[in-house]
Amino acid sequence: MATRVREALMRELGELRYEPIDKRIRATLGGHEVIDSTRAMLVWEPKRIVPSYAVPVDDVDGELIASATRADAAAIVVPQLAGRPVYDPTVPFAVHTTEGQPLDLKADGGAREGVAFRPADDALSGYVITDFSAFDAWYEEDELNVAHPRDPFHRIDIVHSTRRVRIERDGTVLAESASPYMLFEPPLPVRYYLQASDVSLDLLTPSATRTYCAYKGQASYWSIDDEDIAWTYREPLREAAEVTNRIAFFNERVTLRVDGRELERPVTPWSRR
Repeated sequence: MATRVREALMRELGELRYEPIDKRIRATLGGHEVIDSTRAMLVWEPKRIVPSYAVPVDDVDGELIASATRADAAAIVVPQLAGRPVYDPTVPFAVHTTEGQPLDLKADGGAREGVAFRPADDALSGYVITDFSAFDAWYEEDELNVAHPRDPFHRIDIVHSTRRVRIERDGTVLAESASPYMLFEPPLPVRYYLQASDVSLDLLTPSATRTYCAYKGQASYWSIDDEDIAWTYREPLREAAEVTNRIAFFNERVTLRVDGRELERPVTPWSRR
């Protein structure tokens, strides 16, 4: 029987997964380089949809000490993706879904609690999984990395379109366009990036929210009734250069019609919880 690829990938979410990478990976702390590795791996703990860097203990310039840092997984509001509970980057690193030992780090650049995790799995023996957000900066080769490690099996695909897109909120039209740029980033829903001139910006309020995507860069937002509903990339990373200053809306938070057909609101980590 044929298997849908997305379903096959989603079935693996409950497993501990890893993939060696050929990039030199470095991390800094307090102005000091505390990780420098050409033997790094990407590791996805069970239910995690974004990988973490794992490096050999020998490639950490500091002392790793058994930690008492623990997180109460029961207290976490777990988001969903395609109807399945997942751990996205909003779920703290300290919430671990596989057996192992949390570790603190003492280095010349400072000390951090729970910054690493030694998994009990034999395939990762000698490695520690690291908390991306606990370090000051990360580099893949000589390029600064933002948000989280890049997944080699994840990509964005931008396609120009003449589909007619109409976006509403509680019956009010916020945007209409016949020249969207469609950004595909499975397993996330398609995002429709519109020219600013096709959006009624007078109905939106600029938001102080800023987020980072490892594939697109820093996003700025607009809101309605204190809820962020649209965003843009002023200076995107090169993979997303085509959508510079275009505006996209959360399919999860607006009524989206494409060629007159109303799309079902997807269930993702950005859905209302």
